[in-house]
Formats: sequence, structure tokens, C-alpha cells
Amino acid sequence: MAATKKKAVRKAKKGERIRQVAAVPFRLIARGDIEVMLVTSRTTRRFIVPKGWPMKGKSGRKAATIEAQEEAGVLGKTLKQPAGTYSYWKRLANRFVRVDVIVYLLEVTEELADWQEAKRRQRAWLAPADAAMLIDEPDLSTLVKTLKLPQPMQVDQA
Repeated sequence: MAATKKKAVRKAKKGERIRQVAAVPFRLIARGDIEVMLVTSRTTRRFIVPKGWPMKGKSGRKAATIEAQEEAGVLGKTLKQPAGTYSYWKRLANRFVRVDVIVYLLEVTEELADWQEAKRRQRAWLAPADAAMLIDEPDLSTLVKTLKLPQPMQVDQA
């Protein structure tokens, strides 16, 4: 177990909220529409976005970028400003803890054919509304469904 996860579990046992970072990989398609990539979780096989614990010495944005590469096999540019946040209940060995997740958008420039968790996860490109229907966490579902790109990016791609 990584040191940051151990620290998070200790905080959770004290009743403190804990934090994770996530990436929503996206790409622009015809007519400037957007698609997002979801991945399946390793245990329940539910659709989620790549996420993980903060990493010592790395910004939240950088940690989210690394999680996207490890879990979804995508490379790209992670936008500086978070797209939003959501909270969910995480199952630990003998309890549930509330986790706050800071979400970053990652503009995908490359999809890897082989990546670290390829054998344990599936990935899918979907329209935000379709992706939102597959996501169990209500706050994340809403965030994905209402996803807005920063204004300059929308203008540049039109």
C-alpha cells in the first residue's frame, strides 16, 4: 500500500475527509462535439474515471495525469484548472469513508495499445450524456453530463 494511501486511511479512521484526484480524458470529434473516456474499476467493473491518491511531491494535476496513463492508457495535456469536484463513499477493509475528489480534464493526444492496467480494465469513448448514465456516483455523473471545456479551447477547435 502506498504511503499516501496509508496516510489517507489513518485520516479516515479519525473521521477526517480524505482526498483523491481524477482525470476525465476527453477528445474533440466532428462538429466540435466532445467525447469522454471511462474505464472499468478493477473489482466491481463499474464505469468510473481514472482516479487515485495524491502523490508525494506531485501536484494534483500531475497525479491525475499519471492515473490516466496507468488506468486508461492515455497520454495528453491536463488542463490547469480543475473541472470540478465530487464526493463518494469508498469501501475500505472494514468501513466506508467519504472521499472528496478533485477532477481535471485531460485532452488525449495518444491512446496506448498496451498500458499498466490493460489486463484489468476496459475503456470506452462516449458522449458525456451517455457516460453520465453509466456512472453510479451521482455527483460524478452530473459533472460529466454538464462538462464544459474552457472557452478558448472551444473557440480554437470550431
